[in-house]
Amino acid sequence: MKRSRGKTAGTVLLILAAVIAVTCVWYISNYYQASDEVRFYLSSSESVSFQNTDQGILLDGPSDECAMVFYPGGKVEYTAYLPMLWQIAENGTDVFLVRMPANLAVFGKNKADSIMEHWNYKRWYIAGHSLGGVMAADYVAETERQVDGLILLAAYPIKPLPQIPLLDLYGSNDLVLNRDKLKETEEYLPKDAVVMEIPGGNHAQFGNYGEQEGDGIADITRQVQQEVTIRMILEMTGNR
Repeated sequence: MKRSRGKTAGTVLLILAAVIAVTCVWYISNYYQASDEVRFYLSSSESVSFQNTDQGILLDGPSDECAMVFYPGGKVEYTAYLPMLWQIAENGTDVFLVRMPANLAVFGKNKADSIMEHWNYKRWYIAGHSLGGVMAADYVAETERQVDGLILLAAYPIKPLPQIPLLDLYGSNDLVLNRDKLKETEEYLPKDAVVMEIPGGNHAQFGNYGEQEGDGIADITRQVQQEVTIRMILEMTGNR
């Protein structure tokens, strides 16, 4: 009987392990894919050079001094942010778009380190959308590196931040963003932080990956929401 029970317990453990493995594979493979229009941004143009890097993509525009590292939202294909980030690079702030393990920035919070070690810019900004923004803020809170600013899109910090320039943007119709957390974490923001609600904007329109489950319906177009975001980011980085 003891051997029988041992075999039964072992079988149950194997089944549980298999279920967990299948669930993990399903969760990782079930993500928001970039929309079709993104394919137009997968090669260089006259104004922006498209370069694959060890950490993702570099959009190399006319800037030699200013760059931004961008962390994508959770379970979102990282190329979905190319249309918006392309215009930022085109207007004077080069962009490093980071490819996260399993499309989850929680597994790649410190990827900005290797980028800033390898590339030489006078000014560095860190940005992120949703989970990517939370992890970008966490990186800034913990790193000893000096960064020149933090940009959060539909995100909030989970730890006190240093007194650096901060831009926090979110849509008025965003139903994915945890508003209670947004309010609770205001004390973590630098005293001169710029916090702005984009009228009519929602959660998903910061990227180009279609609609997001649980999100509100936007009253403005994706183009308008991204134009506002681009303008505010370029003002922060001194390229507007």
